[in-house]
Amino acid sequence: MATITRLTFDAAGIADFHASQPSIPERAITERRRYRTIWISDVHLGTRGCNAEMLIDFLDHVDSEKMYLVGDIVDGWALKKRLYWPVTHNDIVWRVLKRAKRGTEIVYIPGNHDEMFRQFSGLDFGGVKIMRQAIHETADGKRLLVLHGDEFDAITLSHRWLALLGDAAYEITMAISRQVNHVRRWMGLPYWSLSKYAKHKVKNAVSFISKFEEIVAHAAGARGVDGVIAGHIHTAEMRMIDGVEYYNDGDWVEGCTALVEHFDGRMEILHWADEIAARDREESPDTERRAA
Repeated sequence: MATITRLTFDAAGIADFHASQPSIPERAITERRRYRTIWISDVHLGTRGCNAEMLIDFLDHVDSEKMYLVGDIVDGWALKKRLYWPVTHNDIVWRVLKRAKRGTEIVYIPGNHDEMFRQFSGLDFGGVKIMRQAIHETADGKRLLVLHGDEFDAITLSHRWLALLGDAAYEITMAISRQVNHVRRWMGLPYWSLSKYAKHKVKNAVSFISKFEEIVAHAAGARGVDGVIAGHIHTAEMRMIDGVEYYNDGDWVEGCTALVEHFDGRMEILHWADEIAARDREESPDTERRAA
C-alpha cells in the first residue's frame, strides 16, 4: 500500500512515474477511436482477477476529452491481506497519468475497495481530480449523477463482515474463471466470464442487481438529475427506470466493459472482449476459414 500511495499522491513520485516507461509499450495506433467521455470502474488493481492486459489494450485504442474512474480502481481490501502488484498494474497507472498529462480531464471517484483515497476528495494529483460524486453534463444537455454506488449497498454498509466473506467467495470463483480462460486461450477461444455467467443464472443475484439499479435510479431522481452512472455491482447496463436514465459501466474483472459518450451525447457500452475477438477475426480471416 505504501508503494501505491507514494505513486498516487507524492508529487515527486508522480513526476518520476510520468518519466518512466511501461513494461508493455504504448501502442502507436494512428487512428484511436475518440469519444467525448469514458467511464470505467471496478478495475481492482492489486488482485489477480484484474484483466490488466485487456484494459491496457482498451486504453491504447480509445481516447476522450474526459475520463471518469468510478471507484474500486485499486483494491485496498485485497492489498491489506497480501501484496500483489505486477508490472502490468503499474502500466495502467502510467497510462492514466499519461492521459492527464496530454490534457484529458480525469475525475477519480473512489469506491468501497479504494475508500482510503476518499480522504483526498477535492484535491488534484498529477492531473487526476478526486471527488466523492460528480455531475456530468452530456453534449445534449442532460445532467448525470456519477457515483460508485456502494452507498446504496445494504450489505456493504450494514454487514461489512458479510461483504468480506462474499469477497472471498468471489475470489475463488475468479480463480476458477482464470483457469478456464487459460484453457480457452490454448484452444484459441475468446475470453469468457464464469462469474458473469453465474450471476445471470442465479435468481437471487439477478434480484439484487435489479433492486440496486432501482434504488440508485430513484435516489438520482430525487436529486433532480436526468440520470445516474454507477459501478460497484460489476454489471454493465443502460436502461430507463421511472423516467431516470440508469447507466452502469461494468468492470474490468468479469465483463471488461466501459461506458462511453459520443460527441452528440449518445451513450454506448463497449464490451472489450467482444471488440478484441472481432479484431482478431478481421486480422486472421484464413484461420477462421480453416476452423470452419
